[in-house]
Amino acid sequence: MSGRTAARIARPVTPTTILAAELDELVRDLDAVAGLPADTADRLRRARDLAAGLDPYVAECTTRESADLAKLAERTAETDWAHRDAPDGAVFLEQEMLSGHVEGQTLKFLVWLSGARRVLEIGMFTGYSALAMAEALPEDGSLMACEVDAEAARFAQQCFGSSVAGQRISIAVGPAMGTLQALAETFDGDVFDLVFIDADKAGYLEYVNYLLDSPLLSPDAVIVVDNTLMQGQPYMGAQRSGNGDAIAAFNKAIADDPRVEQVLIPLRDGVTLIRRVAR
Repeated sequence: MSGRTAARIARPVTPTTILAAELDELVRDLDAVAGLPADTADRLRRARDLAAGLDPYVAECTTRESADLAKLAERTAETDWAHRDAPDGAVFLEQEMLSGHVEGQTLKFLVWLSGARRVLEIGMFTGYSALAMAEALPEDGSLMACEVDAEAARFAQQCFGSSVAGQRISIAVGPAMGTLQALAETFDGDVFDLVFIDADKAGYLEYVNYLLDSPLLSPDAVIVVDNTLMQGQPYMGAQRSGNGDAIAAFNKAIADDPRVEQVLIPLRDGVTLIRRVAR
């Protein structure tokens, strides 16, 4: 991977970090306003600190990531992904796509709680979430990661090659729906116990519907879907991006689907857990 540069500070891309940044700007603006009541300024600072301190405190109270995960995160942060933002059809990538410490530990916990032996990931980026889940799998467990971007897949494979749990991960490069269809067509009875979806937002509903209608899931399988708060756009309504519209439509469709039960957890940019219910 070329284009290494000094790691930069990640921009705010989750509801809590966006809120903290907005409140910080308001504090700075109001500090310049003469005659502002002291208690009003103090309340605004407390609101700012309440928002800004949440994620760091949650991370502080969460089990530390492994050395392999820390190394992968560092490599991702040090890599200049901006060179990919080019008019040649390349997939847009940025360091904020990394799941990160707390979400990674949550995924590990879900693998352990579910007793999963086979995991499917749709959308891998540099492999942080895949490696986190693989670390929780039993010795004979396996994880298949679908990644459309060949360069990101090569980056991840390099990280997996030098990690303890990386040998449990296989990568399918190409459009995820094609991979799912191929798996269903050649189905041999090996089902997935947990699926993590963090790919193109417009494709979320198609992925979930295909999985629910396919033989690929175990009876008690859990589907975990990332970015279901999408920077607050689904509930803010105004000035939604295309991804914001897609997530809002996905959330409503899942909430209205009688085949499943779900819970949307305000973790990072939103994580929804989905499971089939008995018919």
